[in-house]
Amino acid sequence: MSSPKARSLSFGSEAAAYERGRPSYPPEAIDWLLPEGAHDVLDLGAGTGKLTTRLVERGLDVIAVDPIPEMLELLSNSLPDTPALLGTAEEIPLADNSVDAVLVAQAWHWFDPERAVKEVSRVLRPGGRLGLVWNTRDERSGWVKDLGRIIGPEHDPFNSEVTLAEPFGDIERHQVEWTNYLTPQALIDLVASRSYCITSPEQVRTRTLEQVRELLATHPALANSSGLALPYVTVGIRATLG
Repeated sequence: MSSPKARSLSFGSEAAAYERGRPSYPPEAIDWLLPEGAHDVLDLGAGTGKLTTRLVERGLDVIAVDPIPEMLELLSNSLPDTPALLGTAEEIPLADNSVDAVLVAQAWHWFDPERAVKEVSRVLRPGGRLGLVWNTRDERSGWVKDLGRIIGPEHDPFNSEVTLAEPFGDIERHQVEWTNYLTPQALIDLVASRSYCITSPEQVRTRTLEQVRELLATHPALANSSGLALPYVTVGIRATLG
């Protein structure tokens, strides 16, 4: 099995599928993460800009940082006025005390948490906010449960131990239930963009995608449907720089 580091850097080969298939984030979750009066925001591990777009729409000054050039290229295509910098959570290419908030979408579990906390603390202004967010499929029932059996269970940061070391305090957790509407092809792209699928042997990858297509063709809730309703639970964790 490939290492977590290799898997975290594997998304470049499927950047387009990632952009087509991955969902955005509900406004309520983003509002909860952002501190009042925030102006300068770093989207760390920004990927193709799923969260970046929502932040720019709010009129914030956003800087996107990601280690994968292919992801940043797609981000810059859609957000040409947003600075997009190559970098990692362990070596953030920003000056000290330069942002009001650092948001991390779908990526904290790829970081070295000890080094990332030090770097995030460095670039945040006093009293600044670190906000983490994940979309997790709601696999409690229906076809989404069957999908989980095929592609593996969803990572659940809310119930696992995500801890943030000092100097962060006042750690809070929050979740939002919502529904993402997508096409059958977007569901295929969603599966194809998962790190496990990207790094699996070709035979395993092909079989997994075949099983998803079979589910789309045969499940009573999905067969002959041009639009799918995929329920999500979006999990947020926020902490303030002490």
